[in-house]
Amino acid sequence: MKKQVVLVVMDGVGKSKTGLGDAVTMANTPTLDRLLKECPHTYIKAHGTAVGLPSDDDMGNSEVGHNALGCGQVYSQGAKLVEEAIESGDIFKSAAWRELSGNCVANGSTMHFIGLLSDGNVHSNIAHLIALIKGAKADGIKRVRVHALLDGRDVPATSALVYVEQLEKACAELNDASFDARIASGGGRMKITMDRYFANWDMVKAGFYTHVYGEGRGFATATEAIETFRKENAGVIDQDLPAFVITEDGKPVGAMSDGDSVVLFNFRGDRAIELSMAFDNADFTAFDRGNMPKVLYAGMLQYDGDLKLPARFLVEPPKIKYTLSEFLSDRGVNEFAVSETQKYGHVTYFWNGNRSEKFSETLETWMEIPSDKVSFDERPWMKSAEVTDAVIEAVESGKYSFIRCNYPNGDMVGHTGNLDATIIGVEAVDLGLARLLPVIEKSGAALIVTADHGNADEMLEKNKKGVVTVRTAHSLNPVPFIVFNADAEIADGEFGLSGVAGCVAKLLGFEPDPHWDKAIIK
Repeated sequence: MKKQVVLVVMDGVGKSKTGLGDAVTMANTPTLDRLLKECPHTYIKAHGTAVGLPSDDDMGNSEVGHNALGCGQVYSQGAKLVEEAIESGDIFKSAAWRELSGNCVANGSTMHFIGLLSDGNVHSNIAHLIALIKGAKADGIKRVRVHALLDGRDVPATSALVYVEQLEKACAELNDASFDARIASGGGRMKITMDRYFANWDMVKAGFYTHVYGEGRGFATATEAIETFRKENAGVIDQDLPAFVITEDGKPVGAMSDGDSVVLFNFRGDRAIELSMAFDNADFTAFDRGNMPKVLYAGMLQYDGDLKLPARFLVEPPKIKYTLSEFLSDRGVNEFAVSETQKYGHVTYFWNGNRSEKFSETLETWMEIPSDKVSFDERPWMKSAEVTDAVIEAVESGKYSFIRCNYPNGDMVGHTGNLDATIIGVEAVDLGLARLLPVIEKSGAALIVTADHGNADEMLEKNKKGVVTVRTAHSLNPVPFIVFNADAEIADGEFGLSGVAGCVAKLLGFEPDPHWDKAIIK
């Protein structure tokens, strides 16, 4: 082992451009301040085209961010992949679409679309949904039902009615005597359906029963449901709104039946896997699915290539090759990856190029620290202490040449919209760094500190009227890249997250893979 390299990802910690709700600057961060003052550093791009998204108006996210960090290259990602497939018409030529569409036409059955109703372009895009509804009508499908998950996280916190109005207008323009498209059910994304990493199956069950069986509080329209919940729950934001069902004559308008087809139109994988398992897995046991109707199910993408989940999908995922983990495994380098549940998949699955399996069972060690099942603003320190403990133990063990971790605090607490709690979350990460530095120095390791995207750095925003409101979405801000305890010099040029892989290789004494983007250090 020539040298140890430790990579710390401070999830959701960027450099503010506006100063609005900048929890990173407001927090007491003596360790981060010291690193920025004393160490080689720069700020790198973590959104838009730098991580494979369609434009620089698109926020980065943890999935594409860790793909770029772990593979050293920029691939067309989620939204861009889907966009390209819609523009070319390939999505409607896919085997999955032809099967699901043909099923509805042959049986006179309903096409159901489940997904996040916004244009945040992190999990989904309402434009993709509308294109699918138009495609359904063009194929001769008679009835479409939308099960709309409300965002308020990747878009303004109380913007749900904007997207409901946009969808209902599009449906009204398409509806005629032979076609009927409407919203059937919904609820906040952090209340139903969109759990991840198996942290809260009750969320998924609640969504499943809402969408599949039409069980829940009934309303005449989605607008009525949202407005009612807001009146009953002062200050509630969209992601936390309860489940609702649209009813007519006392019955749900979109309960699923035998012979129906179902598409999850989210393209991002982490919060799509559990619902996909509930629909796809014959031996599913996470909760009782009841007398589940026989439906055909597909995802927008295949959310896990190793698990082949779901079996049917509309758009092929990016074929990610030449990852850093594969590069290091080929050279016999021992690696250690750790985070708590909320970001465990990011330092493993996404880091390894959307693979659930390790490149080497003997060389790669992964550790998951279970996250608390509470709102993150209630315990904004999350598991930062335990993550730090694990990294320190890995460094001191001398077993691993490359160690990586993710502190989720800046992102997960930032998403709650609670500025005070987010400040504490950022401070907890800084405390973790403070504990790491002396261990790094003693061992002679090199430390890289960076982030996957911004969030905590912009907790407030001005709306079109100039009124300052709570922001729960990721920012478009650059993120820090810092090298500690190594003889390194920042290279000339502008860089994105994909420039980090080459830095790890160089610090370990290897020539970077020629397929990778230019390393940030010389």
